Order: sequence, then structure tokens, then C-alpha cells
Amino acid sequence: MKKILSLSLILIATLVLAACAAAAPSEAPAPMDFLEGGAAAPQEEMFAPAPEAADQSTTSNSGAGASAASVERLVIQNADLAIVVSDVEGRMKNIQVMAQQMGGFVVSSNLGQSYTRDNIQVPVAQITIRVPAEQLDKALEQIKKDVIEVQNETRSGQDVTAEYVDLQSRLKNYEAAEAQLEKILETATETEDVVNVFNQLVYYREQIELVKGQMKYYEEAAALSAISIRIIAEETIQPVVIGKWEPKGVALEAVQDLIDYLKGFVDFLIRFVIFILPVLITICGPTYLIFLGGRFVFRKVRGNKPKVEQPQTPPDEK
Repeated sequence: MKKILSLSLILIATLVLAACAAAAPSEAPAPMDFLEGGAAAPQEEMFAPAPEAADQSTTSNSGAGASAASVERLVIQNADLAIVVSDVEGRMKNIQVMAQQMGGFVVSSNLGQSYTRDNIQVPVAQITIRVPAEQLDKALEQIKKDVIEVQNETRSGQDVTAEYVDLQSRLKNYEAAEAQLEKILETATETEDVVNVFNQLVYYREQIELVKGQMKYYEEAAALSAISIRIIAEETIQPVVIGKWEPKGVALEAVQDLIDYLKGFVDFLIRFVIFILPVLITICGPTYLIFLGGRFVFRKVRGNKPKVEQPQTPPDEK
């Protein structure tokens, strides 16, 4: 029985290693991060094989699945932009409603406070949404509609087709190994053999769950695009006006720096006169009086001491 078990285990290990040689999975599964939406995100190092190796893996085994060129491509598309509006809170609510109407959802939202150059408090918001990938262009158009300014806009795409095909191949081979181990477990009679087969079965089942989670992450990330929007109040970009002149470019920065310096200097003078000067007078005044009193006493005591007359030496007689 032990010889049959050993031969069966060797056969399964050979099958798995031959099918996954190009993918070269690690013995222990790498930890997985989690996205904001709750799906598990695979570590980058788990998908390091070169495209040539992946193609060889999929063509060498009929059960490994189709190659990356013959399947629908998976591309993860994301966008990041900053817009300036007159009503920050209202625009954030409109974006939330838009995402839900398109079949997406809000990942996170934050409404805070910022300050203008004149130290006026204004709202600022940050919101991240997910919308169907086919609705990405339409969503961006609606977000930028009727805004005062689009300060920046960035779109990115990541083709994960090869990684997804590799995961499909690994999943089929892990499932094949699991089926073989289940058959061996049914015929095993020795306790040691049962324990060894069961441990191998647990390992492959863990690998299957990890691969399924990684495939689900790619599917959801490709189906739902993430859009991160920073919403800025109009008051924060108001230009400096000096009479009828509105400086721009380097002149605007220089004038603004000068105004900031003068404001800071005036603030320092006010703080010095109202706070720092009275504190210095309170601390240094008594200290100086004590010093004068101590010096007076010292001189008084020194002046009352009797002077010791030194004997006069007679002149040398010639």
C-alpha cells in the first residue's frame, strides 16, 4: 500500500510541476492585500513569469486553458482628477448619485476644510468611486461638466490578461491534483498515509482558494474602474488684484510672496508689542532691580571695611 501511495504522489507531483513549470509558483502562497472595495489584491511578485514562459505553459498542456492571445483581454482602467467648483458639497453629492445610477458605488468620501490666501475657511472634498469600465468616459464627462477649472486629469491602464491566463492554468492543475488526492484518500488504509494525503489535500485546497481570489480581483478590477476626484473651492484660486491690475505668472507669485511677507512681519510686530514685550518687562524688570540692589549692597559693604595702612619703608641710607 505504501508503494502504491508513493507512486501515486510522485505521479501527481510530476503532473503539477510539468504543467506549472513556466509559472513557477512559490511553495508558500504570498500574502494578499485588500482593496477598498473588499476584494483581495494579489502581490506583484506572484505574477512574475515572462510572457514567453506563460505561452509555453498553456500550449504544452491541453488542460491548461487558452493562451493570452485567444481570450478576451482584461485591462484595469483608473482615473484621477482635480476640479474647481463653486459648490463643493453639492458637487460631491452629485458625483455620489451619478456613480449609483451608473451601477457603481462610492469607495470613500471625505469633506473637510481648507483656507484661502486671505485665511478664509472654505470646504474641500475628496471622493473615490467605482463605475463600470464601459461607462468611464461618460462618468468623466459628467464630472467635468460645468466646472470652473480642471486642474489635472490622469488616466491609467494595466493589461492583466497574461496574469489571468496563468491563474486559469494554475487553477485547473491544482483542481486536477485535488481530485487525484481525493481518490487516493478513499483507498488509503494506513493512518500515516491518510495523514500525509490529507495534508497535501489541504495545501492544494488553500492554493485553489488563493488563485480563485486573485482571479476574482482581476475580474472585478477590470469590470469596475476607479475614479478619484479632488474637489476644490473656487475661492482658493482667486487671483491677487491690485487696483485694476491682476498679475499673472512669476509676477503673481512675487507679489503674493511680498504680501505674505508683509503680513507675517506685521503679525510679528503686533504679537511682539502685545505679548512678547510685556513678558520681557515682567521678567527682566524685577531681575534688573535685584541686580541693582545687590550691586548697591556689595559696594556699601566694601566701602565700610577699614583700610589697613601698610608700613612705610625708610629710604635706604647712603
